[in-house]
Amino acid sequence: MRPTGQVGRVCLVGLVGIAAVTLFAAAAPAKLIGGNGTLYIGGWPNRIFVIDEATEKVTGTIEVTTGQPTRMTLSNDRKRFYAVNAVGEEVEIFDIAARKSIDHFSLSEGRKKVRIRALIPDPLDRFAVMLVKGSEKKVDRFEISPPSLVVYDLKAHKISRTIPWPNNEESEFVNIMMSPDGKLLYFFANDVLIYDTTEFKQVDKWELARPVEEGLGRFDFGPTDVTYEEPGFYSGLFVAQDPVQNRRIMGAARVNLAAKSVDFWPIGPARFVGFSLAPDRKRAYGLLQEIGHYEFWTFDLEHHKLGAKTEFNGRPRMALRVSSNGKVLYIYQAGNTIDLYEASTYKYLRTITLDADTTTALIVVPPATASGTGSQP
Repeated sequence: MRPTGQVGRVCLVGLVGIAAVTLFAAAAPAKLIGGNGTLYIGGWPNRIFVIDEATEKVTGTIEVTTGQPTRMTLSNDRKRFYAVNAVGEEVEIFDIAARKSIDHFSLSEGRKKVRIRALIPDPLDRFAVMLVKGSEKKVDRFEISPPSLVVYDLKAHKISRTIPWPNNEESEFVNIMMSPDGKLLYFFANDVLIYDTTEFKQVDKWELARPVEEGLGRFDFGPTDVTYEEPGFYSGLFVAQDPVQNRRIMGAARVNLAAKSVDFWPIGPARFVGFSLAPDRKRAYGLLQEIGHYEFWTFDLEHHKLGAKTEFNGRPRMALRVSSNGKVLYIYQAGNTIDLYEASTYKYLRTITLDADTTTALIVVPPATASGTGSQP
């Protein structure tokens, strides 16, 4: 029997309402997530937050026994973290899967303090190359040692050798990479100096002090995010000096260390812009940070051109990482929040809020593959 009168009208309204809700639910866009990887970031005072990338929830913490972590380095196989504490005197090594500390060491002893300014782990986890600088408290003064490059044997727990400075030129900063098999060390100075990792002696040199292009001065390697980098390559922004116009030019380059080749293309006048490679290695993203002025930049690496630039309301101190699927940009640093932005539009999405201030860089570990390592784009 068909409903009539008031009852029929109520039923009709209800059916229309149900249909509208169903249609709205079907039309609602899916929540944009960064992928199915895991985010790691140090937090005050002595822990590392573990965040599920898909749900954006903290799933646990890793306790740090050596104090506040300030620098974390991911091992080549993505199974370990090497963390240096706030005072730069102790290194702690963590098993990522087990979420626990497995070793720690310090070079300080008694009145002699040795601070670790840079740490580059061997891809096979046999040793670590470190830039260190020591100080010793005397009765009437502190005696400061010059900076030195040392090789620390992770199994023997001792310094196995000191690497001589190229051309006897000491430096307070170094930029070093290792070949994927751990057999070569690339020392980025005026040229790229290539050392073997058996005797740590120079075996080759790539004369990058010569112009990359005719009329263009040499360019400098800078720090870069290597999360999604292809082994044996180095991508980033480089600054070169134009000898004709006497101006500093910024460009993007992809460097093949084994082949000693550079694919370089100029962008424009040098500016303070970061560089974070996307998983597909066809794009990269950067932050322009000037007082009161912040912009997202996109670098189209495939077509050698600068993509979209958009001004946004940033924070006084920021760092950027790209999600494991390349669709979300993470903005963090100086606080307890990680802001999420859509990579294609720079639209603000939402914020992950932690219960402590962060103390390290954000590390994105892509989901594991059957081989047990992070997935490769």
